[in-house]
Amino acid sequence: MDSSRLYPFIALIIGVIAVSASAVFVKLTTAPAPVIAFYRLFFSTVLIAPLFLIKSLGEVKLMSKKDWLFSSISGVFLAFHFILWFESLNYTSVASSVVLVTLQPLFAFIGTYLFFKEKVSKIAVVSGGVAIVGSVIISWGDFQISGLALFGDMLALAACAMITAYLLFGQGIRKHHSLTLYTFIVYGISSITLLLYCLFLQYPLAPYPTSDWYYFLLQALVPTLLGHSLFNWALKWVSTNTISVMILFEPVGAIILAYYILGENVIPTQLIGGAVIMAGIILFLLEKRLGYIAKRVQRPAE
Repeated sequence: MDSSRLYPFIALIIGVIAVSASAVFVKLTTAPAPVIAFYRLFFSTVLIAPLFLIKSLGEVKLMSKKDWLFSSISGVFLAFHFILWFESLNYTSVASSVVLVTLQPLFAFIGTYLFFKEKVSKIAVVSGGVAIVGSVIISWGDFQISGLALFGDMLALAACAMITAYLLFGQGIRKHHSLTLYTFIVYGISSITLLLYCLFLQYPLAPYPTSDWYYFLLQALVPTLLGHSLFNWALKWVSTNTISVMILFEPVGAIILAYYILGENVIPTQLIGGAVIMAGIILFLLEKRLGYIAKRVQRPAE
């Protein structure tokens, strides 16, 4: 694989590690989850604003009505991903919620086929399935069965669909617009949506301890600007399918970071599940690699 094709995968690896830090920052923050989500997207928008004004303001006039519509929808989907996921944690276990949220490949494989006519190989389906099984193993001992837990699980599943839709709507726009323009609009729309949600449900936006404000900023810098922004950058070269499978590493990254930062213990099922997830991701990447080599070999004969 030449270096130009390797860069998006390097970006995805960095992005997934960055997103894995989100759960740790949330645990270290005392504010309600919707408030954390709002400040995460709000500070991200503020930090991008200078670069947008200097570099991409003139690009705005090149956006079509469809581009504006899809960017706005993408931002709303991102906001509701956070809303539904955080709300699910009020009803079901963290493990159950995280596993259901990481079922993204199922939605991505269907979505990319319906919207972009992308065919998914059998090996890709198997590798995605293996990685999902790994997520289930990690959380096996923490699943809950009750009416409220089932409701929470449904919310988490809806959150999974929302994050996939966010990537799907962005996939087409990123092919012909800059990362700065796209992320500024999407994060801005998402922060406005989250602000309205917080105001509607009367979540206090202040005051909070000084440490919380540091973690709000870290949420913007690490999982958003270094995480989601790298996903959006990679969308120009890779499919939502690839990103959705790579994101399955997030529970593994979160476990590692929680061990070193929060001092949480690592149990055998987490080690086994993490190994299974890695096997699924490696299988998926190998299939991509072999497919690329096959195309290079066939090209001279065409």
